[in-house]
This record gives sequence, structure tokens and C-alpha cells, in this order.
Amino acid sequence: MPDTKYIFVTGGVTSSLGKGIISASLGKLLQSRGYKVTIQKLDPYINVDPGTLNPYEHGECYVTVDGAETDLDLGHYERFLNVPTTQANNVTTGRIYQTVINKERKGDYLGKTVQIIPHITDEIKRNIKLLGSKHKFDFVITEIGGTVGDIESLPYIESVRQLRWELGKNCQVIHLTYVPYLAASGELKTKPTQHSVKALLEEGVQPDILVLRTERELTPDIRRKVALFCNVDIQSVIQSIDVKTIYEVPLKMQEEGLDVTVLRKFGLPIEPKADLTEWTAFVDMLKNATETVNIGLVGKYVELADAYKSIIEALIHASAYNRRKLSLKLIHSEKIDEHNISKEFEGLSGIIVAPGFGHRGIEGKIQAVKYCRENNLPFFGICLGMQCAVIEYARNVLHLQGVNSTEMEYNCANPVIDLMEEQKTISQMGGTMRLGAYDCSLKTGSNVEAIYGSTSISERHRHRYEFNNKYLSLFEEGGMKPVGTNPDTNLVEIVEIPEHRWFVGVQFHPEYRSTVVNPHPLFVAFVKAAIS
Repeated sequence: MPDTKYIFVTGGVTSSLGKGIISASLGKLLQSRGYKVTIQKLDPYINVDPGTLNPYEHGECYVTVDGAETDLDLGHYERFLNVPTTQANNVTTGRIYQTVINKERKGDYLGKTVQIIPHITDEIKRNIKLLGSKHKFDFVITEIGGTVGDIESLPYIESVRQLRWELGKNCQVIHLTYVPYLAASGELKTKPTQHSVKALLEEGVQPDILVLRTERELTPDIRRKVALFCNVDIQSVIQSIDVKTIYEVPLKMQEEGLDVTVLRKFGLPIEPKADLTEWTAFVDMLKNATETVNIGLVGKYVELADAYKSIIEALIHASAYNRRKLSLKLIHSEKIDEHNISKEFEGLSGIIVAPGFGHRGIEGKIQAVKYCRENNLPFFGICLGMQCAVIEYARNVLHLQGVNSTEMEYNCANPVIDLMEEQKTISQMGGTMRLGAYDCSLKTGSNVEAIYGSTSISERHRHRYEFNNKYLSLFEEGGMKPVGTNPDTNLVEIVEIPEHRWFVGVQFHPEYRSTVVNPHPLFVAFVKAAIS
């Protein structure tokens, strides 16, 4: 295809309608037709990236292979498309302004007054077009965060307005809105959608396609009414009805002909139909499983499940491939102690101790590790969860005194977890951790080597602290085996207890690599152990 096609996805009426899922679903449909597709997210907040945001504010921080700390929607993009994203796939207002200000300071604007238009909008447009020009994608789908009418989103909508003229027939806008059902009158109401489109029109953008989120089926009359008042043809009014799992959305969008409508408007062939055989098989496994696996997730942000979004989705993938429905219990680590842990873990077949930062809730996580180790309950520790496993083992099996991580207790007697050497001179927080994909060598004959089916892997990291290699031989002799190490730095990245039913701690974040068609082998093996 000679020219990259650009599709913009905006949202109206309310936030959290699922622009990311619609973007990923459309991307999957186009990809399944043989096109090369990528998706990017434009976030209107002034933070440079989500790396310093509290998970309560914005959910998990998703890490790309090149070490970018990004919005959690990029996780959806990767899980749906099975293609890695990079820094270029997530742009924030903070990054845009930072770049423009740096250019101004260097004199790049030759003394001109720096303004929203053209300088900020030009930088936004440059970032949007970068993916298409640099990587030669057939389609670049751009999700614009926030809701139409937000002050923060205005520069992005203005950039879309300009690009519609610049790109011409190679540009489309999809607007996602909400059609509420009023129980008192027994009616679906289209007025919020009409006002949302009107707000978009006031900013100079006419949507090509409307996707209407709804809890109930839209009648033909409602579709005709929306088409009439919003200046689109009736085939461009797409229903997005609530479904039990997000993985049904691509199938629903295919039924609604979203990809067909997009291709027709671009003047591209609509045959053959998108091949979703693998996807459909996964959804069937997910929906038709009759038995349940009960997993506990121990963390300190459990009030907001999005803080562990990738872990939860990886568990859903692994459960489906093990022909099980996932029953997940989120357990607050601050509320666990030796007196109530048996009751908290009752009926659970496996425990994940989640990542995190800081001392809050740390002793509850350590207590969870101890319970799993002593009761032969399958245990999976991720990042801080792995560090908690090391601390617990040093305290209760190796019987060292004053054991801790220097993150929690700077002057502890036995710092089995310590700040990484390259982190000791860093004072800033944003983007300064060990980030991105690193190689890891697995010990031959270890459990994880059998799980991966290889002695060489690559996984993504996001941490400042590491296993203290001064204690390496002590742990090996004591029964906790370091079975995965970085070949360049000798950093311990995986520990396991071979005699335990299933006990693995990893310093990296395997959840980022789990996709619908390629579930992560560690999660699959963990769920399998929990079932058995």
C-alpha cells in the first residue's frame, strides 16, 4: 500500500468508554487482513510519562521493549496485535511541551513567539506521522485520551483538524460515544451522542464513523436518527454493546462491519474477510471453560484492579489455555498478618505477590511468601514479589538477623536486596530505573528452563533494587537457587526452590509479554501447577 492511512479515535459523553479496546479491535481486524498496523496513544496530561504517577491515579505503568514507561492502553495494543510497541506509541502533553521548550531554548524557532498554533500542534503532528514515515505501517491508529470538550485535549483535536486537510483521503476520524438507557422511560437516548458530535464539530472535526457504546441493542430507528443528526451514513453508525470479556469486542466489531466501513471509505478492497480463527478459538476456550482455578493476587493497590492490569490479563490468558475460568481474589497486603492469612488464602490454589515500590504493605507480602513456602502452595513473585521471597527465605530458612531490602531499611544488618550500582548516583525519579528488555541466561536443568524450553530469554524490567550477590552462595547452599542471571552483569533475575511444588520469583515483568495468541509460559505453568 503506497500511502500510510491514519485513523483517529476520539471519545465523547464520558470517559472510560473503551477507546483503547475499540482501537485495538480495529487494529486486530485490519491486521488479520494482512495489513501492517500500529496503534499510538496521545495522553493530555502534563506528566512527561506515567512513570512517576501513583497507580491509584492512572493504573499500571506499562513498559515497552525499548524501556519507555507508557500508558496501560499500550498493553491492550500489544495483547491484541501481538506486536511490540515503543516510546513512539505513547505521547503526552508533557513530552510535547518539553520538546518545544527545549527547541526554543536552543534557538530553533529563530526568536519567534512560541505558540500553541503552530508550534505545539506541529510537534503533535510530527509525533503522529513519525510511526507511518519511519516504520512504513499501512495503518496508524491514534487514540486521543480524554473526552471531547476537555480543555487539555484541544491541541490534539486541533492537530487532527489540520491533518484532515493535509492527509486528505488518507485520514479518518472515529468517534466513540455513549447511548444511555433510561429505565424510567424505558428508552435509549441519543441526545448525549448528538451533543458530543456537535462539540467535535465546533472544534472543526466531522467524524467519519460513530461507534456507540450501549448496554442494549440499538434499533434501526435509533441508528437512522444518529446518522441524520450527526452527518454520517447509516452504515457508519456502529454498535458496541457490552460483552462479558474485552476479547469478544473484535468479533462484535467484525459483525458490525467496522473494518469493512473503514476500508470502503479509504477505497480499499474489502475481500477477503479478516481471518480471526486463532482469536475465535481463544474466546471459545475462555467462554466455554466449565471448571475454575482460584488465584490470589497480593498487592497494596488492590482497590484499583487496573494497577495490575497486565498481570490480570496474563492470568486470563493462562487460565483459558489451561481450559479454566479464572477466579481472582485481590488481597490487600497491608491487611495480612500471621493470624488471618490462613483465612485470607482459604480455597486458593496459587498466590502471586505483585510488584510495587516502598515499605507500605511489605510485611504482608513477606507473610504471604512464607505461607506459600511452608504450605507447598504454588507461588509466583514478580519484581518486588521476588525480592520479598528472598527476604523471607533469608529470615526464616537461612536464619540471618536484621534482613531487609535497603529500600525499606537503609542500614539493615543483612541487605539481601540492595540498590543497583548504576542507580546509586541517580537523584531524579522519572525514567531513571532499569527499564526495558534485557537478556537472561537460564540454568540448564532448572524448572524455568523446562518451562521456557530455552536457556536464553529476554524480558522487560522496571526496578532500582536487585538481589545482593554477596549472599549468592549462601542462598544456593540453603536451597533457594538463583537459576536466571543477566549474562553481562550477573544480576540475579530468577530464583526458585526446586523441592517446592511450584515456587518461582522473577525480577522482571513477564506479564508484559503475554498476548492472546502467545500466553506467557510462566503464567501458563503457574496456573497449571495451581490446577494440579
